Amino acid sequence: MSIVFADVRHRYPERGEVLRGLDLTVGQGEILCLLGPSGCGKTTLLRLAAGLEPLQHGRITLGGAVIAEPGREVPPEGRGIGYVFQDYALFPHLSVADNVAFGLRRVPRGERKWRIMDALARVGLEAYATAWPYMLSGGQQQRVALARALAPRPAVLLLDEAFASLDARLREQVRDDTLHVLQGAGIATLIVTHDAEEAMFMGDRIALMNAGRIEQLGTPADLYLDPASRFVATFLGEVNRLPGRLRGGRAETAIGPVALGNRVGLLGGEGAAVEVLLRPEGLRVGPTDTVGATPAEVEACRLLGATTLVHLAVADGVGGLLHLHARLPPGTILSRGDQVSVKMDPERAFVFPPEAT
Repeated sequence: MSIVFADVRHRYPERGEVLRGLDLTVGQGEILCLLGPSGCGKTTLLRLAAGLEPLQHGRITLGGAVIAEPGREVPPEGRGIGYVFQDYALFPHLSVADNVAFGLRRVPRGERKWRIMDALARVGLEAYATAWPYMLSGGQQQRVALARALAPRPAVLLLDEAFASLDARLREQVRDDTLHVLQGAGIATLIVTHDAEEAMFMGDRIALMNAGRIEQLGTPADLYLDPASRFVATFLGEVNRLPGRLRGGRAETAIGPVALGNRVGLLGGEGAAVEVLLRPEGLRVGPTDTVGATPAEVEACRLLGATTLVHLAVADGVGGLLHLHARLPPGTILSRGDQVSVKMDPERAFVFPPEAT
């Protein structure tokens, strides 16, 4: 089933309006990540879907049936929606099996045990059925919470910052395991996160929220490679900021031009100031004799595992310096003071009007 949010608005007395006319559809079998900074309305949307908050404006439908609109609310237990909370909300006085069984009270007793073990097997914890929550690691507790949410076979699954409390290395493994479980479940899934990398890893699509609205909705590639705004470009990853000028349908910068495509009319006339945002992996570093490249000096070079981060200084053309970051393959060895050259990959560069001050 698909869950559809139509013109959803919500206001808290102490915070004002946190959702401002939001429209969103999550299709069956789709994993959609709600990404955005704290306070943008992500968790509020999940709570409205789950029935934990009354809907003030708009409509929420599941499989075409209305589950929430002002004055008409299907109770949470009647919605067929599973919820994994940020703190997992396991009952410390119940065993793992009994925690999973909590949502199966309406399931016939003869089927309940099979459902419990099936849910635990999905998350690889069938051997822990008799364990207590305090005996489990953080990652195991997260998987128990996921099993409990999946056991009733919901039509929709909601996860609220479900990996935030895990350390970095464990988070990667648990996210990978969870992704396989969700893909196997084949149900509409809505995941709240403030971590852009997590959203790109988990989501078939991403809805990037900002101040109660969706700033851009699309695949991870859409948002990363074709951001609709400066906010999207910077939230999805690190960028270098380059001042530029519009000349002949291009943005001219100190390290080369960027074609504007169909955005010419949105940026101003000939000679107008613009800002070019360039991904670090879009900055090519080469020897000083590279044709068409711009001289640069290495300020620092650090191996970060999968990539090497190089800090560079480049003349900005008006008597100052630009400090740029490049991400190169591991094994690149450069030293402070080395003279190199840089070129821009226009596919990793985005042009916007100057930021308001």
